[in-house]
Amino acid sequence: MSVFTDEEREYLASGVRLGRLATVGPDAMPHVVPTAFRYNQDHDTIDIGGHDFPTRKKYRDVLRNSKVAFVIDDIASVSPWRVRGIEVRGDVEVLDTGGIELGRGFAPEMFRITPQRIVSWGLGEPMSFNAGADPSRQAAAGSRRPRLEPRRLPKAVEDAGHRHALARLSWLADEP
Repeated sequence: MSVFTDEEREYLASGVRLGRLATVGPDAMPHVVPTAFRYNQDHDTIDIGGHDFPTRKKYRDVLRNSKVAFVIDDIASVSPWRVRGIEVRGDVEVLDTGGIELGRGFAPEMFRITPQRIVSWGLGEPMSFNAGADPSRQAAAGSRRPRLEPRRLPKAVEDAGHRHALARLSWLADEP
């Protein structure tokens, strides 16, 4: 059984290829970069790789702190206004192989994000919002903001996905 809903899996398989990865640097400052990804149905994870991957800041950040957020979104329509997307928060497993399969010229190293929390919007139902419309008509029509669907995954799923991350965290705790 997948941790993603049917709508989320359909969106991930729809051809969206770019997302934004948020990591935390050693100075506790956030770092966000666009990056290619793939939804891995076999592991129910988000896999991320790239060119010269192990030389990038995001790679160094994840070696220090495996907690990340990843957002995949797009604008489905501008008239009517319709946005949709998924935010995945979780732990990253750094893999030495598999990255080459993600894209042409990619490095062998890659990240595998195991979701802990998923929030999605605009996937299940069309929505519209016209910023230039008469406010009284908008109020009468009701709010058309994206419906956010946050959910924490069951404890058993979290525990199974974090054994590797917990081992890394215990190793980090031993550092001076």
